[in-house]
Amino acid sequence: MRAEIQSIVEDIRKSLGLLAQRMDRETAAHRLEEFNARVEDPALWNDPAAAQKLMRDRQALLDSIETYESIARELDDNIELIEMGEAEEDADVVREAEEALRALKARAGQKELEALLDGEADGNDTFLEINAGAGGTEACDWAQMLQRMYVRWAEAHGYKVELQSEEAGGEAGIKSAAYKISGANAYGWLKSESGVHRLVRISPFGKGTRETSFASVWVYPVVDDNIEIEVNPADIRIDTYRSSGAGGQHVNTTDSAVRITHQPTGIVVTSSEKSQHQNRDIAMKALKSRLYQMELERRTASIQEAHDAKGSAGWGNQIRSYVLQPYQMVKDLRTGVETSDTSGVLDGDLDRFMAATLAQEVSGKSRAEARAEE
Repeated sequence: MRAEIQSIVEDIRKSLGLLAQRMDRETAAHRLEEFNARVEDPALWNDPAAAQKLMRDRQALLDSIETYESIARELDDNIELIEMGEAEEDADVVREAEEALRALKARAGQKELEALLDGEADGNDTFLEINAGAGGTEACDWAQMLQRMYVRWAEAHGYKVELQSEEAGGEAGIKSAAYKISGANAYGWLKSESGVHRLVRISPFGKGTRETSFASVWVYPVVDDNIEIEVNPADIRIDTYRSSGAGGQHVNTTDSAVRITHQPTGIVVTSSEKSQHQNRDIAMKALKSRLYQMELERRTASIQEAHDAKGSAGWGNQIRSYVLQPYQMVKDLRTGVETSDTSGVLDGDLDRFMAATLAQEVSGKSRAEARAEE
């Protein structure tokens, strides 16, 4: 077997090792038997919420087992084909099996990353907010570029994207925008994007000078119906105001937009795309999700404290730098991952950054460092 293929086989085996570790393979069969026994209990659906959680947990374990066994079986089959092809000097068989192993390596690597998405809320839908920071019109334009980047990323991954609110910039771009992004592991993938994003470029607004702009991104999970988050009515202030969105002749004739301020934490959430009743419901759900995110981060002792520790959108708080002039470079300041393909990143090619941050969050080191130690 050629050295290149031996390396691919080792990478697949490393991915299988992580998959086995994350699902605790030694106990997986026993836990599945327990799940199956509980599913057959006639009293299970007396508590619908508990039953639904049990079914989700059972399906997740079943998917993990099937994924592991499928990759392991395909690996063994293709190794056997290569050995047979080499013994019989059948180059076509060897070539087809090697191509299959290359594809399997990519699949195993993706499943390895997905296995890291086992946090309490990683599987949830998510809210994503973008706010222009220091830099005036330049920052508003930068915030709109980020808005386009995340919408493209989400749509490319098959997520449902719903605009919750948007405030236009004074001359260009946006001051802020909020989205709900729905789909499997939406929060788990996007949570690493929370922080300040810095742009360096030649100003497109006639100045001809190099400008530095900032915008902040804030990601928090949509709270499941079975998660209880209590909000004291005395702690919130609800304001209605006129939406600034574009529209027909009747736009802005009623105060339909809603802003809710949670006074103990200073959290402010808005919704302006629906009727006043719908906006109030959307904003309250967003507030509960923000409060839940704060609790999650307290529990996990996250480096980034919720809300207050998010910091201002300016120097010293960046997670990623995007340089368009005098050279082309996007670099994540937490993991060191970088690329010169700035146009690809701004078109939504973010997976390499998310994957590296996710692996670092789990292991305390970059994915490359973790693999180098194995």
